[in-house]
Amino acid sequence: MLYQIFSLLLNVTVGLVAGTCLLRLYMQYQRVSLSLQSGNPFAPFIFAFTNWCVLPLRRFIPSIGRLDTASLIAAYLVVLAKLCVITLLSQVEPNWQAIAVLSLLELVHLAMTSMVWLVIAYALLSWVRTGSDAVYFLARLVEPLLQPLRQVLPQLGGIDLSPLVLLVLLQILEIVINQDRKSTRLNSSHRT
Repeated sequence: MLYQIFSLLLNVTVGLVAGTCLLRLYMQYQRVSLSLQSGNPFAPFIFAFTNWCVLPLRRFIPSIGRLDTASLIAAYLVVLAKLCVITLLSQVEPNWQAIAVLSLLELVHLAMTSMVWLVIAYALLSWVRTGSDAVYFLARLVEPLLQPLRQVLPQLGGIDLSPLVLLVLLQILEIVINQDRKSTRLNSSHRT
């Protein structure tokens, strides 16, 4: 029971920190301002959750173009640390290579899940048309993914189906990633 409680708390904490690192990475890739003066309502939250792990890595890991590699490496290391802790607590002989691959797959899964939630939030808020800063910044993150779909999909009576299609595509990717995660777990357990 204690192991399950600890595992739950660890999963939630790691998901929040690694997910926020990925959000930071994606916002910088999309050139969404993270400065506190920009009015970005997410900036204080993002900085509070990620500065402790991203800023030290920036001293050694430079960005590659628009890609904030320090945020990506920080997210990966947080997920990797979680899997190492869970493996060591489960008292199974660790397969470090499988843990490294599984960490990468979990990070991709987390990115897909986070994108699903961003699209859902954007779609719900687009029905309300609040005009808030949050809607503006969500649009900056989701619209680049919806535009290619809108060019392919027909308009059906003024209803935009691109968010639904994007959600379906993300779910398909998640199914593929989950299958890879399961096979990696099975392969690592057979070797021990």
